[in-house]
Amino acid sequence: MSEIIWPQGFVPGFTDNYCSNEVIVAELTTADIWPLLNTPSLWPSYYANSSNVQFQDGQGPELSEGARFSFETFGFPVEARCVEHVTPVKGQPARVAWHGWAGEGDTRLDVHHAWLIEDLSGDRVRILTQETQNGLPAVELAKAQPNPMINGHQDWLQGLVTAALKVKGENS
Repeated sequence: MSEIIWPQGFVPGFTDNYCSNEVIVAELTTADIWPLLNTPSLWPSYYANSSNVQFQDGQGPELSEGARFSFETFGFPVEARCVEHVTPVKGQPARVAWHGWAGEGDTRLDVHHAWLIEDLSGDRVRILTQETQNGLPAVELAKAQPNPMINGHQDWLQGLVTAALKVKGENS
């Protein structure tokens, strides 16, 4: 199976916080998942921890390499730039990742949030999302129990799968 590609400064184990969530689901494909993930304005429809998505510079509504956007999550606004964007191609995983940031000085949080979606044998799809974080807020998040990042991203994954199954059912 494929792995996330990490930029310098965001490699797990060398950051202040890291989380990884993954699901493997039968009867869905990368093509079923991609439109829901690649269109941030749809995120709030299946992930309650996301709101107020906006693109800058007339970009959007879909993500693309270099696209600047913002959204609110975990109670704070995040500015972001899409730094990896590989659309689905048969036999290769789709990838999307963004660098996000919030706050200044001691409240500054920098994240790399990456997604990998790949078709597997037996009519299954694998959806992997991983995030690394740097900054004092990340140090505190890493100590929290239960882990809000693991739980939040699992909610995102489950909502994404449920939404994809619903759309697929409506289109059959």
